[in-house]
Formats: sequence, C-alpha cells, structure tokens
Amino acid sequence: MSYESKFKNQATDDLFKAIMTLEDEEDCYRFFEDICTVNEIHALAQRLQVAKLLSAHKTYHEIEATTGASTATISRINRCLVYGADGYKRVIERL
Repeated sequence: MSYESKFKNQATDDLFKAIMTLEDEEDCYRFFEDICTVNEIHALAQRLQVAKLLSAHKTYHEIEATTGASTATISRINRCLVYGADGYKRVIERL
C-alpha cells in the first residue's frame, strides 16, 4: 500500500480486511447491519450521495434539498473531495 493513513492501526486493518471479504450486496447488508447502527448506515449512505452530487457539480441548495444533508456536512465532504485522500473520487469512478 503506497498510501499511509493517519489512523492506520491493526484494528482498522482488520476492519478493512473484513470489509474486503464481503462478496455481494447481501453480505454487505448483513455485516453493516451488525456492525453499525441504522443511523450510522444512513449517515454513510448520505455522505456518499452528497459526494456523488458534488462530483456532478450540483449546488449546495440542490444537494441539501435532495439528500437532507446540512450545509456543514456538504461543506465537509466538499473539502474531502478537494483536499482529501481521494477515497470518494476513487469509489465514485468505480461506480
């Protein structure tokens, strides 16, 4: 791995390795329903949706209306898209 995360540790490595073993959408639902609260899953899904809309050059107002995300959340995700580790960009390209 050429990228070195600021929060890399054994527990996080184990989590990501576990996620990489998921084979299909059903596996994902089962695992994430066990490991996350409903609110955490919704928050993660919302963040990805916001990132996709920002990448499609939608306005904050359009994104807020579509997703229900606060402007603070939209702004934080926009900062990640501009200055972050390119995680959102890499995933969005693959979708």
